[in-house]
Parts: sequence; structure tokens; C-alpha cells
Amino acid sequence: MAGHNKWSQIKRKKGALDAKRSKIFTKLIKEITVAAKVGGPDPENNPRLRLAIQLSKAANMPKDNIERAIQKGEGTGGDFSDVTYEGYASNGVALFIECLTDNINRTVQNLRTIFNKGNGSLATNGSVEFLFDRKGVFVVKRNPEQPLDEEELTLELADGGAGEVEEDHITVYCAMEDFGAMQKKAEELQLDLENAELQRIPQTTVTVQDPEAVRRILRLLDALEDDDDVQKVYHNLELNEEVMAALE
Repeated sequence: MAGHNKWSQIKRKKGALDAKRSKIFTKLIKEITVAAKVGGPDPENNPRLRLAIQLSKAANMPKDNIERAIQKGEGTGGDFSDVTYEGYASNGVALFIECLTDNINRTVQNLRTIFNKGNGSLATNGSVEFLFDRKGVFVVKRNPEQPLDEEELTLELADGGAGEVEEDHITVYCAMEDFGAMQKKAEELQLDLENAELQRIPQTTVTVQDPEAVRRILRLLDALEDDDDVQKVYHNLELNEEVMAALE
């Protein structure tokens, strides 16, 4: 009987992982489709598409899925629109949400419902955006068998437009307008990238000490990220070690 229960737990866990992967694929396919529609099907001349393909490969998306998404972008493109929304979670935590949608009314209604259930609120455009800086973020994988000369790497990346390099994690930041140049520089150096994307980095953060309040905020973030129209959610919540320990 115990074995049966264990197998049931494994199946439930696998089902949850499969569902999560399916949602990740759905979001990536949308991004590839729109990128191909806006900038053309050739990734060499389309930085947004090149990045979307890189992220899809990193997520182990089958090549056929990527090619079909590009072909769809060459056609109607699925009539998706890039839209953004701003809001607040409880305790004054700011949220910036990027969406790709073919039905803005549906997206707004879904977000409003999620915010209401999560004790948050949608805000007007411009209420939150100024709290974030748009930057390129590149995370370089470490390979123990091929150690990097980090001083030389930092100098090379600076030539590509890197404004800041966190050596502990080899995380590289650059201005949004330098993102394409940094992509090409990373390719020239044949760096094994764990991630490369444009992110919204908070200028200041909000620390919430009450563990239950943090749980509510995290549940709201999860619900937003789980929505099919939502591509990315940025926030300025700072989780210190004390709060993280209380959540465990």
C-alpha cells in the first residue's frame, strides 16, 4: 500500500512538472511567433527572435515546435499584442507585468480577478514603471573543466557594452540599447549562457518581515505567472534570510 501511495505521489509530481513545462512552452511559442512577425524569420537579423530561440532551446523545446512557431509568425502571427500592466501587491510591493495576448479584454479581466483574490490592486500605466530600470541580463554557466579568466572576460564583455559584472555568479548587466551587441559578444566568446534576457530591475526594494504577508505576496506572484497571457512578472520584494527561514 505504501508503494502505491509513493507511486501516486510521483505521478502527481510528474503531472505538475509536465503542466509547468507545458505553460513554459506556451509562453515561449508566443514569444517566437510575435518576434518572427515583428522582425522577420531570420534570427541572424532579428535579435528578439534569436533570444527567444535560445531560451526555447535552454528549456529543451523540440526543434519542430520552434520551427512551427516561426512559420506561424511569418503568416498571421497569431495576432498577439505586447501589453503591459502595473499594480501593487500588499505591503506596497510594486509589480510590473508583461503580457502577450490576442484578447486584451480577457487579459484585463483575468488580471483584475487575480489581483482581487490576492489582496492586490491594478494601477494606472506609469504608476510603477519608473521604479524599474530596463537592462540586459546575461548569466554565464561555469564549467569546472574549462575555468574562465574572469578578469579577461570582464574586459571583453566591457567592449560589448557591459556596465556591471557580478563575478560571484558571472552575471552581466548592460543597458537595454546594448543588448544586441552583448548577445553578439557572448556568441563571439562562445560563452555557455544559462540565461540572456531583458529584465526590469527594481531601483529600490521593499522588505516585508511578516512571513504570512510574504506568503500572500508570493501566492499572488504565482497566480499571475500561471496565467497564459502573462509572459513575465517583475517585482521589488526583497526576501532576506530571516524571512526565507521563516517560510521553510
